[in-house]
Amino acid sequence: MRAIVCTKSGPPEVLQLKEITKPVPKDNEVLIKIHAATVTAGDVVLRKLNPLMYIPMWLFGMRRKKIPGHEFAGEIETAGKKVKQFRKGDRVFGTTTGLSVGSNAEYVCLAEERKQGVLKRIPDNIPYEEVAAVPVGGMTALQFLKNGNIQEGQKVLVYGASGSVGTYAVQLAKHFGGEVTGVCSTSNLELVRSLGADKVIDYTQEDITQSGQKYDIVFDAVGKISSSSSESILAKDGVYVSVQSIASIDKQNFEDLIELLEAGKISAVIDKRYPLEQTAEAHRYVESGRKKGNIVILVQPADQP
Repeated sequence: MRAIVCTKSGPPEVLQLKEITKPVPKDNEVLIKIHAATVTAGDVVLRKLNPLMYIPMWLFGMRRKKIPGHEFAGEIETAGKKVKQFRKGDRVFGTTTGLSVGSNAEYVCLAEERKQGVLKRIPDNIPYEEVAAVPVGGMTALQFLKNGNIQEGQKVLVYGASGSVGTYAVQLAKHFGGEVTGVCSTSNLELVRSLGADKVIDYTQEDITQSGQKYDIVFDAVGKISSSSSESILAKDGVYVSVQSIASIDKQNFEDLIELLEAGKISAVIDKRYPLEQTAEAHRYVESGRKKGNIVILVQPADQP
């Protein structure tokens, strides 16, 4: 099968398209033909990470991936004889968290039940390329909004509202009844407004820490505003949450996201789509800091519904 192999830590060029052996599922595993995957900011960080840094990260279930990619959507080609929840032909999506192989490949094997990572059926009305971009950004946004104990009527500031986590955070905060202010660059103001933000702020033109406005939740969706600098805009008993913390994978959150997707309450913002062989170029674009929402890798472009 074709797969992107990360030969060593370094620039995008360390990602090479290679022919490798197709995996064979164990009795408790499913073999998934991947139709779509993603490249996230986290994938870029891990690609460049010093190998020694993976030692403490083992405590959080993170493994160095010879094949990059944490999100995927695809179809089950084979189910092991002990698998009970899935069968051949099921459309599924999820994450490769905790595995040494990722989703930037034509196939991946996953256990039916895992302590880390998720695997769920895709709602009938959602195409592969959209649902592939949901797990990381969607679950991170939902987890941190819940950590902030979001309530109807609260004022919520999303800093970095045009990124993967930010675009979900804006939509989810509105779903929970929040009054949402999105902070982004000039070119992304209309995008963030279209996601439901009640107000948008161009960070190149306005310093939000000097605005005098108070928020019940300040959500740093890109890791660029510190807890201390947010104190001036937090309301009494307000909460600061940031992607600089580690978000846990909560399977109930995943179920909630599926329901919201199926109901059309949230959707994935897709900036660009790349074929598998251009994964290195996708990394280069993500690393540029210009991406809006999500970057999708079309592994099986001819099969997209």
